[in-house]
Amino acid sequence: MFIIFGAAVLSVLVEAIFARGSALRRYHWQLTLALGGLVAAFVMVVVVAWNRGDQDPATMSGAVLLDGPALFLQGVVVLVSIGAVAFMGERRLDRSAEAFTPADAFTPAAATAPGSPDEEAATRAEAITTEVFPLTLFAVGGMMLFGACGDLLTMFIALEVLSLPLYLLCGLARRRRLLSQEASLKYFLLGAFASAIFLFGSAFAYGATGSLNLAQIGESIAFGHADRTLSLIAVVLVVVGLLFKVGAVPFGSWVPDVYQGAPTPVTALMASATKVAAFGALLRVLQVGFPALEPDWRPALWAVALATMVLGTLMAVTQSDIKRMLAYSSVSHVGFVLTAAMVLGKTGVAATLFYVSAYAFAAFGGFALLAVVRESSGAEASGLDAWAGLGRRRPVVGLLMSMFLLSFAGIPLTSGFVGKLVVFAAAGENGAWALVIVGVLASAVAAYFYVRVIVSMFFAPPAEPAPDVVTPSLLTSVPIGVCAILTLIFGILPQPLLELATNASVF
Repeated sequence: MFIIFGAAVLSVLVEAIFARGSALRRYHWQLTLALGGLVAAFVMVVVVAWNRGDQDPATMSGAVLLDGPALFLQGVVVLVSIGAVAFMGERRLDRSAEAFTPADAFTPAAATAPGSPDEEAATRAEAITTEVFPLTLFAVGGMMLFGACGDLLTMFIALEVLSLPLYLLCGLARRRRLLSQEASLKYFLLGAFASAIFLFGSAFAYGATGSLNLAQIGESIAFGHADRTLSLIAVVLVVVGLLFKVGAVPFGSWVPDVYQGAPTPVTALMASATKVAAFGALLRVLQVGFPALEPDWRPALWAVALATMVLGTLMAVTQSDIKRMLAYSSVSHVGFVLTAAMVLGKTGVAATLFYVSAYAFAAFGGFALLAVVRESSGAEASGLDAWAGLGRRRPVVGLLMSMFLLSFAGIPLTSGFVGKLVVFAAAGENGAWALVIVGVLASAVAAYFYVRVIVSMFFAPPAEPAPDVVTPSLLTSVPIGVCAILTLIFGILPQPLLELATNASVF
């Protein structure tokens, strides 16, 4: 985390030092610094996990806990973030409308009004919004801290550190800027309410137990030293704040609009890394802070999981835009993960860790692949009609997208199948057969809209005019390829990741 935050601070200095220099030179510095910092951070996560042994995982007076789940989730977050930052640096897919020069997915002048003369001047000057790199690094640092917090106050700080940069990044799309700014505003306003609710719950937890430390809160409630009414209010408010972040129904109403309006690299980051970090925090709150109140919060989470699976799936069926369909799909997957996340003990934690890691790579690959299909104007072609016949004209793109969609559907030989198998097994062992049955039925319905896209790609007549596939650079093609390989490997040989998740499942 020090490496990530240090790289973010250096990135801010680079932005200031090279502010008047060449934009392209500043872009190269920022991309190199961001990728170098993330790679170094991943190496250190592996080193710390390898040498952990029986050492006390608590540091900073217990505010940060580097235990098994924290290190596992940090590794996944950093790996996905390496792909996201590389994707943000891609400059082959889009084109500047005025200058017809290579461009990235971000507006050249974020502070200008859409369509204004200032924006056009920035486009002609080939300005580059390199601020996205320090913003992303700060967000990734917050994600790494979010799942490793030992107390609620530190968790709130991590929540703000990861959220505030994302609010800004969502409003920086080069195309459809008004839609992007609307997404940013919705995310910010609803996120502010969720943060306030989380902080209010933390205050009730302190009032009930006299502590903000999760372990001490859990002990006070378990031994009857805490005020029960205040404890119940606390767990409700804190969990609501976290359910907003994971995108569960009814707190995830922002997901489809924000995912559709945000720049695609930012959408890919939020759909993968942010969900991983948020589930890490939710697991720690339920498993460490409030396990003694399980009989009280379990029925409520049952209802949330059921509503999330059913409504997310039904809404996805009605979508004609693939990006928006994947957004509702991500909501339904939150319901699947919740079926395991509410199971106390190693089984539930291990199943959740496996599912979120497998889903993170598939989700990143799916959203990133959307960006390579372009209309004649240069805009992304995310409409279902635009993808008709694409698999026959561009079989590599068609096969890769089919693999990610089949993984979302839970088809065997993909990581999604194994992920659903382990979460349903964990829920079944805990007696939550109603959740398992609804989850299986929701998966069956979801297979319809995933297969519909595959059928359209390979069997429907091509659209007129047919969109084209722009060949990306290695910055995009390598992350997509790695995600496809991991999706296949985790489906065929899941045992290494399952063992890793099981060994890392003790808080």
